[in-house]
Amino acid sequence: MTGTDFTRTEPTRTPPATAPSTTAPSTAAPSTAFATGNRKLPLPALLALATAVFVTSLTETLPAGLLPAMSRDLGVGESATGQTVTVYAIGTALTAIPLTAATAGWRRKRLLMTAMAGFGVANTVTALSTHFPLTMVARFVAGVAAGLAWALLAGYARRLAPVHLQGRAIAIAMAGIPVALSLGVPAGTFLGKAVNWQIAFLSMTVLTVGLLGWIAAAVPDQPGLRQGARPPMLRALRVPGVPPVLFVTLVFVLAHTVLYTFVATFLDGVGMGNSTDLVLLAFGAASLASIWIVGALINRHLRALTVAAALLVAAAAAVLALLSDSPALVYAAVTLWGLGWGGAPTLLQTAAGDAGGESADAAQAMLVTLWNVAMAGGGIAGGILLDLVGSRSFPWTVLLLLIPVLAVVVTARTHGFPARRTAPTS
Repeated sequence: MTGTDFTRTEPTRTPPATAPSTTAPSTAAPSTAFATGNRKLPLPALLALATAVFVTSLTETLPAGLLPAMSRDLGVGESATGQTVTVYAIGTALTAIPLTAATAGWRRKRLLMTAMAGFGVANTVTALSTHFPLTMVARFVAGVAAGLAWALLAGYARRLAPVHLQGRAIAIAMAGIPVALSLGVPAGTFLGKAVNWQIAFLSMTVLTVGLLGWIAAAVPDQPGLRQGARPPMLRALRVPGVPPVLFVTLVFVLAHTVLYTFVATFLDGVGMGNSTDLVLLAFGAASLASIWIVGALINRHLRALTVAAALLVAAAAAVLALLSDSPALVYAAVTLWGLGWGGAPTLLQTAAGDAGGESADAAQAMLVTLWNVAMAGGGIAGGILLDLVGSRSFPWTVLLLLIPVLAVVVTARTHGFPARRTAPTS
């Protein structure tokens, strides 16, 4: 999901909000830029990046709403079909760091278009495949493309904006995540019911082809990193604050994925299988609200927002564990879940960047890898739980995993999740 770009500019002190920025304005035409203060954000370019984020997020999570139909057509059980999410995450986890290092010198636009083309090919093969092994190969390729994309999108957005608006630029680009959750997955689930699940994946291919043209026309290019200027990856682990952020990322994402990957199966088990698209719509709408709240408050309240996120997801899991026989309470629970989860990528990426300091790029590359290790682990663990004890075990597992998450966020008040956030240099 979240990522960073290894093309880091020379450190520059962020000017106060009341001071005029000396950063050169964006290359976007003034008529198409988003004005804030005396500087402008290149909105068409940032929206193209947000659409790329949307494609990567939706490709990753789309099977969650289509699991029963995919299982029937591919001739395997739902626990096996759930591994289409796992193998995607494995592809990202295995390749994000080495491919990012190998392509650090590439022009950013060329690299982004290569990654998006990979999504187009992978989603087409997924849609047309009638053989489970071929589907798994296609999903692995999509995960590799995601490793490239996530490793550059946030940093690319940052470099397109003036220094004092870089956080807002990243927020615009990352808005593709909640949009994918709130609109993409429910729409894909609806298509799967109304027509078939293959059309949902082919629609992703059509969107990707259009996006490639948009990127070519609207996104300014940026250079890669000079040879010898690439930061060592493991140095970040020695920076106080980075290990706690990475631990919280790993376990929080694992908890979320155990339930989200098999949400259609869980809803089937509580008699709401026909409402999967509506339930996911409620989750996604709450996620949109969450990212808006986080974007407005993160500069001063990162620690409190992270604690609140974990508590909201825990409350949702408790309701699903104890009161899932009531459809109204299921909707209430997924709304709490979305409110807790929607802003989590922004919170964790910001925490990693703040904690990492000069090693922020390396810290965020590790975050991408651990995020996808957790996605893979969640799919595997969810499949095992489904086979051994059934879908009712998922919310209880989420509750159990969130205990150490809350403990680490609360105790890492000096480094990692400090009570008072100090904005990092650019």
